[in-house]
Formats: sequence, structure tokens, C-alpha cells
Amino acid sequence: MGSFCDYLEDELLDHVFGASAYSAPATVYIALSTTEPTDAGGNVTEPAGGNYARCAVTNDKDSWTDSSGGALSNEAEFEFNTASGDWGTIAYFVIYDALTSGNALAWGAITTPKAVGTGDTPKFNIGDLDISLT
Repeated sequence: MGSFCDYLEDELLDHVFGASAYSAPATVYIALSTTEPTDAGGNVTEPAGGNYARCAVTNDKDSWTDSSGGALSNEAEFEFNTASGDWGTIAYFVIYDALTSGNALAWGAITTPKAVGTGDTPKFNIGDLDISLT
């Protein structure tokens, strides 16, 4: 299960308590990582080459469930490019607000890490990507 990163926690607290407004990005980008990210958004090791790119997701109710109990999940399938080389063993995901660089919004562990090699097409099936405030 994923949790919010420091950047998004600060933005939401400022928004709710009147310091400044936060506008959710229209598109978020799911990244894959072979290393465990930090809440500060660091220690992310995305695959290099091999046709890897972050998965662009329209940030709306067609992509995400309504939250309940402080959690939500993906309402749509999120599919990455087909690997044309070895991406390593993917064990984590990170959600960013940009295709490259950007602010890390949330991250989490993948239940069953997967070695991604040539010809593999990683994806999150509906309900597989969970984000929680708890």
C-alpha cells in the first residue's frame, strides 16, 4: 500500500488550513523503481533505457476510485511500454506530477516484485495500486 510523500503532505496541509491553495495535477505519472523510495521523494531508481517511460495517467474519477476510510485505488488499468531490455527487479512505484523529474506525490511497495525483461509489459490491473492516508 502506498502513502503520501512529504511534498504532497505539506501541500495538502497548507491547502486545508488556509496557507495556500493546492491544485491537483491533470495528469500524474507512475514510475517504477528497483530501490525503496523515501517519503522525501528520494532514493528512486527508475529503469534506464529499454523503452522505459513513466506511465501517464489522467488524474480523474475514471482513473481512481472514490476514497473510503482514507484510501483509494486505481479504477483503470495502468500499462507501461513493452520493455526492449532488462529493467531490473521492480519492487516499488512512485507517483509524480511530471513525466521527468517533478515532485513525488506518493509511493509504495509492489506486493510481488517482478524482474522485467525484454518483451515484458508491466501493468497495474484495476485495484492493484492502493494509496492510503492511514
